[in-house]
Amino acid sequence: MKKVMKSFLVLSILMLVLAACSSKEETKGNKKAELIVSTWGFSEDFFRANIYEPFEKEHNVKIVLDTGNNADRLNKVRQGNTDVDIIFLSDYYAQQGVTEDLFEKLDSSKIPNLEKIYDVAKAPVGEGYGPAYTIAQFGIAYNADEVKQPITSWENLWDKDLKNKITIPSITSTTGPMFLDAASKITGIKEFDEDKAFNEMKKVMPNVVKEYGQTSEFVNMFSQGEIVAGPIMGMYFASLQEAVPNAKFVTPSEGGYAVMNTVNVVKDSDQKDLAQEFVNYMLSKEVQEKSAKEKVDSPVNTEVVLTEEEAVNMTYGEELIKSLNTLDMKYVNEQSKTWIDRWNRELVQ
Repeated sequence: MKKVMKSFLVLSILMLVLAACSSKEETKGNKKAELIVSTWGFSEDFFRANIYEPFEKEHNVKIVLDTGNNADRLNKVRQGNTDVDIIFLSDYYAQQGVTEDLFEKLDSSKIPNLEKIYDVAKAPVGEGYGPAYTIAQFGIAYNADEVKQPITSWENLWDKDLKNKITIPSITSTTGPMFLDAASKITGIKEFDEDKAFNEMKKVMPNVVKEYGQTSEFVNMFSQGEIVAGPIMGMYFASLQEAVPNAKFVTPSEGGYAVMNTVNVVKDSDQKDLAQEFVNYMLSKEVQEKSAKEKVDSPVNTEVVLTEEEAVNMTYGEELIKSLNTLDMKYVNEQSKTWIDRWNRELVQ
């Protein structure tokens, strides 16, 4: 009898273990796959409702966000302490990821929407790597009530009338190297000349109240009247105009600069096929049109058509896109340490 009871007990335990394993497998089988997306976190409500949720529904996947600034999020991928599949970065930081072999080369046959975007947006950080899903313009904003004459060129920021009245981006920011390039351009030469650029930077510094590292600093200084002008990305101009209704944004006569926000697949991702589908989705007319009409991101898909009103404050249209200056981000990253050291030695008071 004892043997029978013992055998029954062992059998019961075995059945419970098998049932538990079966239950786990069933749960695992029903669990949605996750696509981890590293991004800035701005306009999160818009992206969640209009971009992420439709993709989740179509692909039976759950999108998990990892938010923060460019540098911090790229460092996580560098250190290998993240499961990120997709990463959104400005071209300056994306180029670092390409150089360090952190990103997967894309299979263009899986991203047919690549053929529908502006040529300049197709491979801004190297052939086969993530495209720009949006292009912002780096130009000049100014308070028309506080300047003696309209600002139309980069050179105007050097005017003596603007002493202690402007801000400029820090050299460590995404747009810092662009302003350094503009300093070279106002000398009348086409090719970048480091010595001439830094010589011009010394001349503009008396006009600079403070350098800004984040756009929110520019907005605060402009809103409070600490500055009357400065270089900024057009996508932030609406915030300036809310505070200062007569604010103006201009593309300088020497040309604005294209700031390209890219989307890349992380090399260590275990969801590479799905990640490439997501890249293709971000370039689709549907997504690009929604983002543009809500004033979230300027479109790179050439099939998107905006009305004059919808295009306000957007970097929109082939003519404007072609007029923008672009920097070789590989060269910028190679020179970055030298420029930062020289900036700190020669310009920082």
